[in-house]
Amino acid sequence: MNVIVAYVPSEYVDAVVEAMAQAGAGQIGNYRACAFKVPGQGQFQPMDGADPFVGSVGELEKVSEVRVEMVCANKQTRATLEALIAAHPYEEPAYHVLKARTLADF
Repeated sequence: MNVIVAYVPSEYVDAVVEAMAQAGAGQIGNYRACAFKVPGQGQFQPMDGADPFVGSVGELEKVSEVRVEMVCANKQTRATLEALIAAHPYEEPAYHVLKARTLADF
């Protein structure tokens, strides 16, 4: 089991969460699309060669984003990451994958 953590512009959160759920993330028992969402502020500065969705090359940009966390079975992690990337509006979405442990692991 893994936990996928992604940083998503506020207005795209629902679409990204649903795309990840369609790929298999967020399944906990008899529940689907389970996600934890925390609002925050992201920042980035596009460099030469970037094609930013928001902002301009060379300018520091600060945007309202949401940290989304969803559990994901190991065998569905790649498909879920592909769905995340396809649904996310940024050229280079920020995400990471954490190894999750459950009660069965102890």
